[in-house]
Amino acid sequence: MSFPRKTILILLAFFAIYVIWGSTYLLNKIVVTEVAPLYLAAIRFTTASVLIFTIAKVLKLNLAITKRQFFNNVFAGFLFLVYGNGVFVWALKYVDSGFGALEASIQPLMVLVMMRMVDGKKIQKKSIIGITLGIIGMYLLVSQDQIVFQENSLIGIIMIFTCVISWSWGSLFVARAELGPNYFVNTAYQMTVSGILLFIISFLLGETWSSPTTWSVPAQWSMLLLIVFGSVVAFTAFNYLLKEVSTEKVSTSAYVNPVIALILGWYILDEQITGQSILAAIILLTGVYFINSRRIVKPRMHGR
Repeated sequence: MSFPRKTILILLAFFAIYVIWGSTYLLNKIVVTEVAPLYLAAIRFTTASVLIFTIAKVLKLNLAITKRQFFNNVFAGFLFLVYGNGVFVWALKYVDSGFGALEASIQPLMVLVMMRMVDGKKIQKKSIIGITLGIIGMYLLVSQDQIVFQENSLIGIIMIFTCVISWSWGSLFVARAELGPNYFVNTAYQMTVSGILLFIISFLLGETWSSPTTWSVPAQWSMLLLIVFGSVVAFTAFNYLLKEVSTEKVSTSAYVNPVIALILGWYILDEQITGQSILAAIILLTGVYFINSRRIVKPRMHGR
């Protein structure tokens, strides 16, 4: 049995935003323990943008975009990368990476609420069931005694919530905006501008800049994985999915990512996975099924 090329691409893209992005919480936590957060994000996205532009040039992709498309990419990059990611990494200094991933799992709910507010779109019964199961699963994970709040954790929790709002808004914006003919090139523009902005903000805030050669080996490898897989591969897949499937389906990655984060924490850092965690993971994935149970590919609008 053979699958259409688009179906295969969509499945691979979902794998990227589900599994690869699920690992970035752990990777960011490793790096941010010794590198300033906004400086970390600036290096990550600037380097990734250079790689993407280089690959696009080798593939002879058209890099030209209109002024409107450029500014739309700048705005999307700010929502996703400057605020949504840069501030999120900063918040990881004050909360556990697993908790950050769990809090991010409310994104599908935020997307559906925003769609209701902006478009007046009715929330489907299956989506309501999925969101409800997701919230229950998140509560089961968060309510465990093993999750220990660190100093200034309230600040981290509040800032992560604002990051979720930024990502949700960005997801709705990209699904509607005119960004350019190629997802790969769009990603490059978003990361270039965001990287520059993050460097400027990091400098103005007086963050300490250090050479990657002075970092520990785990931090160096984590940054490399963040750049290649977390940025180049997964973020390109994310941009692609926002144009090919419904926004609420793309946002279901926020449910799967915490499960991946827990598994990696157990496997790499020897963190304990309790029976309650396993139950919560099952409920979370069931919620994803209900939200994703309608057909995957949405009809393309004429003129897009």
